[in-house]
Amino acid sequence: MIINLARRAHDHNWELDPITRSLLDTDFYKLLMLQFIWKHFPRTSAKFTLINRTAEVRLGDIVNVAQLREQLDATRKLRFHKSELIWLAGNTFYGRRGIFEPAFLRWLERDFRLSDYELSVEDGQISLCFDGLWAETTMWEIYALSAIDELKTRASIKHLTELELDILYARAKTRLWEKMERLRGVPGLNVSDFGTRRRHSFLWQEYVVKAMSDTLGASFAGSSNTFMAYTHDLEAIGTNAHELPMAMAALTDSDEGIKSAQYRMLELWQQTYQGELLIMLPDTFGTTQFLRDAPDWVADWTGQRIDSKDPYVAGDEYIEWLQQRGRDPVKKRLIASDALDVDSILGLHAHFGGTFKNGARPEQFQRASDFLDERRWIPECRIRLSAGWGTFLTNDFRNCNPRGDDSFNPVSLVCKLSEVDGRPAVKLSDNYAKAMGPAAEVERYRRIFGSEGLANVPVVI
Repeated sequence: MIINLARRAHDHNWELDPITRSLLDTDFYKLLMLQFIWKHFPRTSAKFTLINRTAEVRLGDIVNVAQLREQLDATRKLRFHKSELIWLAGNTFYGRRGIFEPAFLRWLERDFRLSDYELSVEDGQISLCFDGLWAETTMWEIYALSAIDELKTRASIKHLTELELDILYARAKTRLWEKMERLRGVPGLNVSDFGTRRRHSFLWQEYVVKAMSDTLGASFAGSSNTFMAYTHDLEAIGTNAHELPMAMAALTDSDEGIKSAQYRMLELWQQTYQGELLIMLPDTFGTTQFLRDAPDWVADWTGQRIDSKDPYVAGDEYIEWLQQRGRDPVKKRLIASDALDVDSILGLHAHFGGTFKNGARPEQFQRASDFLDERRWIPECRIRLSAGWGTFLTNDFRNCNPRGDDSFNPVSLVCKLSEVDGRPAVKLSDNYAKAMGPAAEVERYRRIFGSEGLANVPVVI
């Protein structure tokens, strides 16, 4: 069914739509991590805090906080439906059925609840935090981010006429089509939707996912959004995220324990999932130190996701590390996921998926025909690359507003773990600009982990 997005917005029907329609409307890794938390940390408390890294955008002056409260309250009332739990129980994820334990699914049905929250506006910014049991707060991350992003969209839409809305969505659809046209037919391409947390709206993400599936076919691997995967018969994509090593480090007293937490988390994860779902995210405290000091068994994991490092540098670093450890990179998976757009997707695919000839460079590969030209590029896989396409897939309305302002531009909004059992949680990242935590604790963690391989670059999104 084709939705007339401009008509839907103009008629203000969006105000009748709950932003979160299902508890499955979240990244798949949140459910996998929730099971991990339920199993190993059922009595651990955790606090999540909203941070607007695009500080010049005063979200508290744009988003109607009363409407945000209504949306959050409506989300708190949601429960998992039997049909959703049956799908989680019986579906095959990453080639394996039964990833979710029956006892966990019974808990989801009978006992799972979202925590309360604290919401206010301070100096033009939304102040929002979730404090309670870790199993009751962790799921708020995606629900909160998508709610605020969509309320920002709805606030901007109110200023446009129906004709202007038609133009807005016509431009966005044209841009989406042009991106897909450049990707269509590229040999060996693997792209997934990672755009829930900063989407323009639920309806637009659904439109984009359907368009990608129809246009790219097998090159579109699936969606990190569990509800989209559930309703559109797609692969659900995702494994784990930064909050797990952050929490395990925070719960440790000694410097040595903090240093080893990143590996203890991996060990506990692979025990939990019986050797499946082994994609590591090594940049919580810096990728270079993680790889340098990792136990040898870590090299047996299936692959690595890159989040905050230059993906060309991080990918080459991972390949060299695998070779030093005697593993074949061609059998591994590299997932790039930070601020990707069509240019970087094609460039990375060229860099890691083939051999260049006659002085060709990855940034010169702009369309499928470039990859089919054997005078310039020969398919020769160095490592299996996947692209997790986020904000610039599901929220690229830059320069689409017929009024010429940037009110539809995405903001860099995150909701991150800030405390565990009353202890501060820290994330260093591969980018100094993305470090999180109290200044004194960040400095302590930098003394423990070092700064090798870290950069200081502007945060795009």
